[in-house]
Amino acid sequence: METRTLGRTGLKVSPLGFGAAPIGLLQIDQDRIAAILNLLLDAGMNVIDTAAGYAGSEEAIGMAVSKRRGDFVLISKCGQAFDDLPGEAWSPTVIGATIDRALKRLRTDHIDVMLLHSCDLETFNRGEAIGALARARQQGKIRFAGYSGDNEAVAVAAAHPEVAVVETSISITDQMNIDTLLPVARANNVGVIVKRPIANAAWRPIEAQVGFYQDYARAYHERFAAMGLNLNALGIDPAPADWTQVALGFTLAQPG
Repeated sequence: METRTLGRTGLKVSPLGFGAAPIGLLQIDQDRIAAILNLLLDAGMNVIDTAAGYAGSEEAIGMAVSKRRGDFVLISKCGQAFDDLPGEAWSPTVIGATIDRALKRLRTDHIDVMLLHSCDLETFNRGEAIGALARARQQGKIRFAGYSGDNEAVAVAAAHPEVAVVETSISITDQMNIDTLLPVARANNVGVIVKRPIANAAWRPIEAQVGFYQDYARAYHERFAAMGLNLNALGIDPAPADWTQVALGFTLAQPG
């Protein structure tokens, strides 16, 4: 599989990565998780993206592939408050505790990229949260700090000197960040990870979405319907192609 350089981190990453939200939020069986992750790593995919808020996903990843730690770039997210951790949301206390807990759960001595998990712009601008990530980087617990979010907040974050990576929504139904974020990220050599790159499969009937994702995908389903798109109108023969291919191609084609 080809690799791309993740901004100024120098990390060589596969264009496709594994987003771990479903394995926590849908309570996927551990044997299935291990089979999927090892299959993907064997195929050359080397990005695993998780978060403290994806209940159970950090532990599952640690159990499944920690013995292959050298084979993948590990990304997680933090910032929210948790009942079993000290500190209020976005405080240095809770961020430090969340990172320490993540290292234990993921069975590793470092996390390659740690992102603030969608804190609001006012909170980000106060500087305490990103400062906590900077200290964790200096301590060797994380290699790079960053921000996960959308719209004005992620564009501001991408210009911050401590932010080396951002994660944001870019898809056929999420196009604002193409114009507002990507130029800032390119100007600052910030690595960009895309969440929801296939728009939560918005073309599928909402009833076909599983569990948590039925409500989560509803707004995307409504956007896609309002756009009135179809493959023939785009000049694409539906026989060899489907919306997943088209949507992923759209996202991967964006510069940066």
